[in-house]
Amino acid sequence: MKHSLLTALLFACGLTACTEAAAVETPSKVAALAPAVAATAAPLVAGLPDFSALVDREGRAVVNISTTQTIRANRNQMPEFGEDDPFEFFRRFGLPVPPGGQQQRPGPQRDETAKSLGSGFIFDADGYVLTNAHVVANADEITVKLIDKREFKAKVIGADARTDVAVLKIEAKGLPVVDLGSSEKLKVGEWVVAIGSPFGLDNSVTAGIVSGKGRNLPDENFVPFIQTDAAVNPGNSGGPLFNVRGEVVGINSQIFSRSGGYMGLSFAIPIDTAMQIVNQLKSHGKVTRGRMGVTIQPLTDDLARDFGLKSGKGALINNVEADAPAGKAGIKAGDVILKFNGVEIGDGADLQRTVGATKPGASVPVEIWRDKAAKTLTVTVVELEQAADGRSAQRERKADRKSEAGAKSGLAVREADPRLLRQLGLKFGLQVVDVNGPAARAGIQPGDVIVGIAGEDVKSLAHLDGVLSAAKAGSSVALRIRRGEAAMFVSLKLGDKSEKSSD
Repeated sequence: MKHSLLTALLFACGLTACTEAAAVETPSKVAALAPAVAATAAPLVAGLPDFSALVDREGRAVVNISTTQTIRANRNQMPEFGEDDPFEFFRRFGLPVPPGGQQQRPGPQRDETAKSLGSGFIFDADGYVLTNAHVVANADEITVKLIDKREFKAKVIGADARTDVAVLKIEAKGLPVVDLGSSEKLKVGEWVVAIGSPFGLDNSVTAGIVSGKGRNLPDENFVPFIQTDAAVNPGNSGGPLFNVRGEVVGINSQIFSRSGGYMGLSFAIPIDTAMQIVNQLKSHGKVTRGRMGVTIQPLTDDLARDFGLKSGKGALINNVEADAPAGKAGIKAGDVILKFNGVEIGDGADLQRTVGATKPGASVPVEIWRDKAAKTLTVTVVELEQAADGRSAQRERKADRKSEAGAKSGLAVREADPRLLRQLGLKFGLQVVDVNGPAARAGIQPGDVIVGIAGEDVKSLAHLDGVLSAAKAGSSVALRIRRGEAAMFVSLKLGDKSEKSSD
């Protein structure tokens, strides 16, 4: 044992001696390597930021927004939230309800008052407050509370559901205001700070970095979102996102979550986008957008090669509406739009935002790719009407209705948009917005359009409800649907009324 220990010690000492000897014998090599090692090891990030001065200066202009809404008794109306609703906190705290979260339960039999909480910030000393449109949607009364505990009733100057931006006005003096920055100059990896009222906890501060820019979220093509990992929870909606210079660069709007709480994915509306909307809301109380009348699909690398393009940049047109500006200008299905009014188009979302930002009535040059060559046409855009796609301050969800026989069928449908019907050459149809249970098992998908029941055309939602309600549990109903250009019949085997919905 002693011999083994002695051997180990000698071995260790031998290693030390060898190392020291090498250092003595080659001092010039060590000296030569030292600067290179030091340069390589130099940290790119030194220390952590202190946000206290930022919070002290800018936090005074961040406000808490509370709203009340009277829900009128209606047996077909969905209550805002309830004890058995897994999305209760989304509704209670003013966040958008995730897809599939629209539960259908018997509505209130008497008037009820729903309350919600959100955040906002004062951007103009005259009392103008910026927040999310969904925070104040359908509110009967809005209260703005400052950090000094003063409370004011607010009125909505204007709200735009497409970008989720709303401008409020309070009558007050001596108001603090935030400094506005530029989201265009924001860099991925840069520190950002969110201030708001998560779960009603006023002026809570969280920090993180910019995780990405120009994010396209489902059904949100008018906003190139800023993604951050700053903790955002119910009640943060409408609050400001600051850079380290204390400038607002975004409005906290949405989170991605499977649990309802923060999961590291927060999304903010760029302040540059928001202020374009604000200027219109303050001047006119509404937002006008351009429209050219096309539908688009992703331009994959394979499709780009087929069309003779070197890259997948551009917006591929797969349909042009009859008598729409694009059709009148000579744009055809199969064209790829490369530039619109001088702006390079990277994808379909770019095109939608660029066209939307164009003043109705303006004639602009559009560069297209056709027959493996570039060509320029002139398009005169028209106004995109609010009713064109059925959107409202409730972000389309008020238009979504489940069948009265929803538990048996697992279908949630709404009347198809007139533009979609024109594209499909239909007079009427019911668009599927959600499926579960029997409908999911039958292979029906969101986006399908129900056009018939067996050999009969479907005439209304009540017509479909009547057929499904009259059918016995376990029996089948043949639904005729359109999926894009394809038409097919689907056999829907009805479940029992007690079958539990998956949403």
